[in-house]
Amino acid sequence: MPSVTHDDAPLLADLIPWSVAPPRLGRGWPTAPDAASLKARWDALMKAEGPDREALLEPTRSRTLNSAVAQLPGQSSGTERLARVAGPCPEPVRVLHGPFDEQWLIPDHRLIDVARPELWRVTDERQAFAVETTAVPGSSGPPLLVTSLLPVLRAGRVRPLYRRPHGTEPNLAPGLLEHLGSRLGHSPAPEDILAWTVATVRAGPDGLRVPLTGDAELWARGVEVGHRMLWLMRRDGERPKLPGGRRPYVRAPLPSRPLTLHFDRDEETLHLDGGRISPVPPEAWDFEVSGVRVLEQWFTARTVDGEPGGLTAIRPPTWPQTWTSELLELVTVLALLGELRPRQAELTVTAPVTAAELRTAGVLPVPAAARRPASVLDHHEEGPEGQFALL
Repeated sequence: MPSVTHDDAPLLADLIPWSVAPPRLGRGWPTAPDAASLKARWDALMKAEGPDREALLEPTRSRTLNSAVAQLPGQSSGTERLARVAGPCPEPVRVLHGPFDEQWLIPDHRLIDVARPELWRVTDERQAFAVETTAVPGSSGPPLLVTSLLPVLRAGRVRPLYRRPHGTEPNLAPGLLEHLGSRLGHSPAPEDILAWTVATVRAGPDGLRVPLTGDAELWARGVEVGHRMLWLMRRDGERPKLPGGRRPYVRAPLPSRPLTLHFDRDEETLHLDGGRISPVPPEAWDFEVSGVRVLEQWFTARTVDGEPGGLTAIRPPTWPQTWTSELLELVTVLALLGELRPRQAELTVTAPVTAAELRTAGVLPVPAAARRPASVLDHHEEGPEGQFALL
C-alpha cells in the first residue's frame, strides 16, 4: 500500500490538543545546575535590604519586590511581598532547563514572571510533557522532546499527556483512542500514542504532523521504538547503560574548573581542558536540538561566569562530582538515542490513518473545550499575602 504523505498526516496540535507556552522566568538566577547555589543566592537576597535587594532581584514589569502573587500550585513557598520577606529558601525542584539538561529551580511565584500555573497543577510522577523544539533547516535534531519534569526551557508549545493529575483524562482528541483501536484490533494506551508520536513525528511548514497507521505490526514496532525513546528522554527509571566496552569513563581526572570542551573524533574522546572522557560515540557529540549541540550547551550552562555582583555569580567554586556523573549519563542517553534513528527511519507508514479519515469519523475537528485546561480544584491554593482564593 502507498505510504502516507506529509500533508495527509494529522497535526500534532489536533492529536494532543491542549498546549501551553513554556514558563517565562524573567531572570536567570532562580535556576542553577546545583541546588546548593540556589539556597546561597536566596540567602544573599534575604540579607540585602532596600535598593540592594531590588537590584539583586532583577525586577521586571511583571515582578518587583512589591508584587502580590498567589502560591504556585503544589508548592509551599510564601506569598508575602519580597520587600519584607525573610526566611529559608523554598526547597528547589528539578526542572528541564534545556534539551536533556536537568537543573534546579526555586519554586517561588514571586521570582517567576509567567509561571503557567496550569502546568504546575498537573505535574506529578505520572505526567509526561511533550515539548516542541525549534525547527532548524539542515538539523537532524528531534522535533519533540519528552520529559517528566516541569519544562522551563525556551522552546515551542508544551503538551501534557494528561489534563489532570494522577494520569487521568488523557490530553488526546476525543475519540482518537477508540478509532485507532478499531483499526488496530486493540485499544492503545495514552502512553502508546505518545510513544508512536515521538518516534514518527515530522516537522513541516504548517507545524508538526504525526503519520498514524492502522497496520498493527508496524504500530507495534513504532511503539516499541517510541517507548525506548521515552525511557531515555525521561530518565525516571533504571539508569541507561551502554554495553560493556562502550561505556564512557573518566580516563584523566577533570580539572577543578574546566573552561573548554573539545571532541577528538578519531579517538572518540571528550576533552574538558586536561580531563578526558572516553569512549564517546560521534553520535553523542553530534546530537543536536534546534541546531545546537546538546553536549556543548550542557557544558556552557555549567561553566559560564555569572554577572559580577549579581546572584548568578554565586555558583560552585569547583566542578562537583555529581556533574561528572550527569555528563557520563548524558553521553550514554544521546548515544542510545542516536542508535535508534535507523529504526525510526524504517517506520514508513502504510495503511495510513489520515486527517481526512479522522474528520469522517468525527474525531476531528477537536472541540474547543479540549484545547483549554481542565478545571483542577483538588485543593485550596494560597493567594497573595496568605489569603485563600474562592475558586
